[in-house]
Amino acid sequence: MAPFRTAFNGYAVKFSPFEEGRVAVATAQNFGIIGNGRQYVLQMTPNGLVEVAEFDTKDGIYDCAWSEENENILVSSCGDGSVKVWDVAAPPGANPIRSMQEHTREVYCVNWNVVRRNTFLTGSWDDTIKLWDLNSPASLATFKEHTYCVYAATWNPAHADVFMSASGDCSVKIWDLRQARPTLSMAAHAFEILSADWCKYNDCVIATASVDKSIKLWDVRAPDRELTSLLGHTYAVRRVQFSPHSENILASCSYDMTVRLWNAAAPEDALLRVWDHHTEFVVGLDWSSLAEGTLASCGWDEMAHVWNQNSDPRAQ
Repeated sequence: MAPFRTAFNGYAVKFSPFEEGRVAVATAQNFGIIGNGRQYVLQMTPNGLVEVAEFDTKDGIYDCAWSEENENILVSSCGDGSVKVWDVAAPPGANPIRSMQEHTREVYCVNWNVVRRNTFLTGSWDDTIKLWDLNSPASLATFKEHTYCVYAATWNPAHADVFMSASGDCSVKIWDLRQARPTLSMAAHAFEILSADWCKYNDCVIATASVDKSIKLWDVRAPDRELTSLLGHTYAVRRVQFSPHSENILASCSYDMTVRLWNAAAPEDALLRVWDHHTEFVVGLDWSSLAEGTLASCGWDEMAHVWNQNSDPRAQ
């Protein structure tokens, strides 16, 4: 599929959980250092990715997430500490329909609860994670155990109250909303952890990705040692994500300008594919939950791509 060129540098890409052909891309001007942001909504067509909506912000956008209960609602996490809510079906002047300003530094990640579908999480460089419900005027809870930037906060795919967070303090923490403190804290890497994801088929298995160039798989019931390490990236791994359609398949993207496909069940020969269709840092990555084997990526080269895992993005 023909790619889409964004006006600013791409930071995150997310498939809609409702519409197979709809993709959101979060972008930031000047590599996210200073300047504006733009939230895109794109549609897959026979002629490639086509813009159907865009929303501008006064600071960069580092992540975005679709609502799991309303197909038109999209949330962006912004560099000015705000969390902005958009309604794709609303008139342009009505957006954002909400702007929540509680974080004191950049909001770097947002993740929607797929079990209890009215809640979502944000993680910030103010070292905190916040729990939100769009029906509430303020955040429902704040989690403060990390000692450095929170880069990822991700709900467990099977348990409405359980999530994990990954931080620049080199730890991954497992949380239960019914408890005040983390139920588990893991020193998963010796360097900053930039991403973490749950296996969709085993709610005790997670993957972590780090500045140390590695991806590690863990069983949270036995956290003293990783299940396996996936090595091959030559710079920091920015995102890792399990396939929603295959238990052992993962995708990752990196500052080495590649996207990689892995089979965690074959650690001696785990690397399945390397894609080098980007010409700058690749920082956004997502699997489609509706179209098996379909991936999307975006990066600092201002390009957003959608392709099938068995093909070359540049050949579509």
